[in-house]
Amino acid sequence: MTFTSNIPLDPSLYELDPPALEFFQQQTGITEEDNLKHHILAVQAKAFAVAPYPCIYSFGFTRLRISRHPKYQSVLQLGRDCRSPLLLDLGCCFGNDTRKAVADGWPITRIISTDLRQELWDLGHVLFQSTPTSFPSQFIAGDCLDPAFLSSESGPMSRSPLDLSSLASLNDLHGELTAIHASSIFHLFSAEQQASLVRAVAALLSPVPGSIVFGSHVGLPKQGTIREELLGMTVEMYCYDPESWNKLWEDAGPFKTEAVLKEVIAPNGEIGCVMVWSATMSTKFTV
Repeated sequence: MTFTSNIPLDPSLYELDPPALEFFQQQTGITEEDNLKHHILAVQAKAFAVAPYPCIYSFGFTRLRISRHPKYQSVLQLGRDCRSPLLLDLGCCFGNDTRKAVADGWPITRIISTDLRQELWDLGHVLFQSTPTSFPSQFIAGDCLDPAFLSSESGPMSRSPLDLSSLASLNDLHGELTAIHASSIFHLFSAEQQASLVRAVAALLSPVPGSIVFGSHVGLPKQGTIREELLGMTVEMYCYDPESWNKLWEDAGPFKTEAVLKEVIAPNGEIGCVMVWSATMSTKFTV
């Protein structure tokens, strides 16, 4: 889902809540609020010129979705308890949630981020005033709907040590991941694509009980299609309800699922629903 890049940006949509303000001040080193706003707006303009996505237009990249998730603290505990924890941030954009997890203790060398465009990760370095040397977290670009990049039909798990620096696709991570964060991703696709992506993401999780995939995206009390006018475009999104969403994961593996709807106010003032969900491996899963 993209706009045309010549749509004028709206600085009035910019707003950092207190946790996000503190995070961006710490991560960028820019403590004066007006200077920080100017910096973020400048990076937004660069990003929107190459990737005119709604999440960039509406400053979705400034919201720390991962740390607001009810499973976040237990995910951080996995990072402390597991011998070789591995976290994937699916659809990372600039990497704000990746950086939040690292700031809160997840080992920087044991986290992988992915998005469709390399430019977004590179602009993340501009946004956070870092370099691949100062923030050596692994990024891999690719289309999560492309079976060559991510497929539920991947081969068996590798028994040799995993070299993250040589990843060719997410399929190389089949059965390897301790945790997967996926926010504002699934609602971008059709019902069939979402169901296929659920199966593919499930195949990435370690079969060890407690491995978890968690996130949030637009949902509905009863599954169906949302149609709305947004910046002169008719936007359609297929949204699952909690019961049907849980069933997708339960069909994909031995998962304990949780999904709830929360009301949110959209940038246009309308009230919508966000589904906050998780699927936790409950028993040994043979892949």
